[in-house]
Amino acid sequence: MMNKKHRCAWCEGDALYEAYHDEEWGVPVYDDDTLFEFLILETFQAGLSWITVLRKRENFRKAFDNFNYKLIAKYEQKKIDTLLQDAGIIRNKLKVNATVTNAKAFIEIQKEFGSFSKYIWKFTDGKPIKNAFKTINDVPANTPLSDQISKDLKKRGFKFVGTTVIYAHMQATGMVNDHEMNCFRYEEV
Repeated sequence: MMNKKHRCAWCEGDALYEAYHDEEWGVPVYDDDTLFEFLILETFQAGLSWITVLRKRENFRKAFDNFNYKLIAKYEQKKIDTLLQDAGIIRNKLKVNATVTNAKAFIEIQKEFGSFSKYIWKFTDGKPIKNAFKTINDVPANTPLSDQISKDLKKRGFKFVGTTVIYAHMQATGMVNDHEMNCFRYEEV
């Protein structure tokens, strides 16, 4: 009998969740395109489960021009209205509008810091924070650092970037390693 890899409890039992966990979650991301994609997906996840967003990820990619923040920053009301009719995505007016606002703010950060990556990773001195959680119940929903980043992003004009959304973004993009200590990915990332 083959030994089954131990994964974090939150992803067990769903093939899409497991693939996301095994290949992406917690892997440090330093490129602006991917950082923006996760920021948008986390924005839409606010108040919902991550699997809901993950199942619609490809629809989001198509609807939002492959997460091209330069195009999204130029969206006009006609495009926003089209998005709000797209059953393939989460049709929340505030979140769709926030995506356009956040694309503009994202570009402003790039202008100031050279890249969004340089900006966001400065909060962890450019390297991931390796936590040591035994179970999913030990993992916090937010931290003082996610509070700080959230506050700074809001000051810069971002919307839907509360501390819980930002902590989820930090987890997804590998700013923190929150894999359970006995998860096979814990040491890999």
